Amino acid sequence: MLKRSLIACALVAGLTACNLTGQQTTTQVTTPSVANFKTYSAETFFDTTRIMGSAFRADAQKILISSDESGVLNLYEIDVKSGEKTQLTQSSETTYPHRYFPNDNRILFTRDNQGNERFHLFVRNEDGQVKDLTPGEKVRARFVGFSQDGNHFYVLSNKRDERFMDLYSFDAKTYESKLIYKNDQNLEVQRLSKTSRFIALSKNQGNKDTDLFLLDLKKPSAPLVEVSNVSHEAQFAAAAFSKDDKYLYYGTDAHGEFYQKWRYEIATQKHTPYIEKNWDIRFLYFSDSDRYRVVGVNEDSSMKVTVTDLKTGKDIKLPKLPAGSIKAVDFSADEKLMSFHLNSDTSPNNLFVWEVGSYSVKQLTSTLSDKINPEHLVESTIARFNSFDGLEVPGVLYKPKLASATNKVPAMIFVHGGPGGQSRTGYSARTQHLVNQGYAVFAVNNRGSSGYGKTFFHLDDKRHGEDDLQDIVWGKKYLQELDWVDPERIGIMGGSYGGYMTAAALAFEPEEFKVGINIFGVTNWVRTLESIPPWWESFRKALYEELGDPAVDSERLHRISPLFHAKNITKPLLVVQGANDPRVLQVESDELVEAVRSNNVPVEYVLFEDEGHGFTKKENRIEASQAYLDFLKQHL
Repeated sequence: MLKRSLIACALVAGLTACNLTGQQTTTQVTTPSVANFKTYSAETFFDTTRIMGSAFRADAQKILISSDESGVLNLYEIDVKSGEKTQLTQSSETTYPHRYFPNDNRILFTRDNQGNERFHLFVRNEDGQVKDLTPGEKVRARFVGFSQDGNHFYVLSNKRDERFMDLYSFDAKTYESKLIYKNDQNLEVQRLSKTSRFIALSKNQGNKDTDLFLLDLKKPSAPLVEVSNVSHEAQFAAAAFSKDDKYLYYGTDAHGEFYQKWRYEIATQKHTPYIEKNWDIRFLYFSDSDRYRVVGVNEDSSMKVTVTDLKTGKDIKLPKLPAGSIKAVDFSADEKLMSFHLNSDTSPNNLFVWEVGSYSVKQLTSTLSDKINPEHLVESTIARFNSFDGLEVPGVLYKPKLASATNKVPAMIFVHGGPGGQSRTGYSARTQHLVNQGYAVFAVNNRGSSGYGKTFFHLDDKRHGEDDLQDIVWGKKYLQELDWVDPERIGIMGGSYGGYMTAAALAFEPEEFKVGINIFGVTNWVRTLESIPPWWESFRKALYEELGDPAVDSERLHRISPLFHAKNITKPLLVVQGANDPRVLQVESDELVEAVRSNNVPVEYVLFEDEGHGFTKKENRIEASQAYLDFLKQHL
């Protein structure tokens, strides 16, 4: 995922407080005595069901989700009372849920074509027939929302110009569309107000600076009103409008290290601090009536969600739940029911429903495979170490159940996507599979990661493959000091930017890691930056400030690209790639594999013809996870 997925992260990244003098620290982990400990296959871990979505039907009797129990995400609806699940689509393509129509049981959802990220918006009619509402080979579309009366819905689409997303209004009965905002200024439509009167728009001025504007659709010829109100570089992003259009809520890092929420009064243009934390506030939204507010805080690599009843001013208290963090909070139309997901390191997403104010909550799904004993899974801890220059670097550490000073285990450093992503706590079948098989995993949030303050976030600007790579090397040194890790058996793996870091580690620090697993990683930055998808046009400047402009910085980009230094790679390498990846092209992996094989180094290559930037089909995820394990068993 390049920065926001090559950029999205940069737009919302709260950037990290740096400790240049702190000592190495970690939460101490004791080795439990696990009776009848078992290891499980990749098939068993991915027998676990992946779900997403939590929207209620208008009558609050059903909830819409997507589930991959058929092998790929398809639409299902779950009966709120009985928990009975009914499959609604039977597609071989990954299907993402949006919501039911406000006044009937039709459904809007999104699909792309084998991972090409050209998402289209579809409607499923009540008779089960499906219609593509945004056809076109090069079209990319995104659902925005419904009008308050439910007679229209709004869609962003690049059908006019591949580079720019325009805003369209669709008739909810006929599906006829009308252009209501022509995006000819290279802006990003961020939010549409609930009355459909105002649009919040942003303009990327660089990777540290985003301007925020307001457009009144009743006065389309009037100049944009700038909401971003500081003279220095800062990020601004719209969060939500109030129901009555009185306020726009936005996030900004203009007033400190972290992303805070502010309130802008549209009539008076007055700005007021709204919610401030010592961590990034990643999201804020309201129920339809504005009674309930949902806030997510990115607290030390974990998302902490609170729901506040604005009528009383107090955070609601849920009945006793299993351990985990809630997310994907939704309300029924009458706001008497609340749905949400619960997730933890040892439990994948499960859907719950709660009658607000009652003393019990109902679990509607059970997604962990029945074959897995949760006691055999591992909870993470947050570990910190000092890097080469004294900078404190955090990471998410998973210790195998049977690891000890007398049973030292091999370890893998995992590097997240981005640049600018973040490894967080929460369930991962891939990670739990490796840890269950006896491999420690340390997901390092190297400098440049989001979630730890803007200073930390920008420390890797145009320093990729250099300072950030040294954080990974020093993360390895930290692992070598743990008495339960075998210091001579440490590898590196990661996807996208993490795949780049894997290849960079093997090319630029060839003696540090015993093996590398590169999952759709960039190997030639010049080519990647010259071939960014057209729909990222509005983020091009920010992307170039982060990584470099290939027309200007080609020498540096060539220097940090592993492909041009592949002769240095001497350690075994596994490469995994999706053939339809629009961000990191297949040629990136093809050429690296060919170059490293010419070194007479063991190289394995797994190519999925029906995947893109990330693997969505269960059979492919199983194959990839098994490939990681087989490779490590042979070479680590």
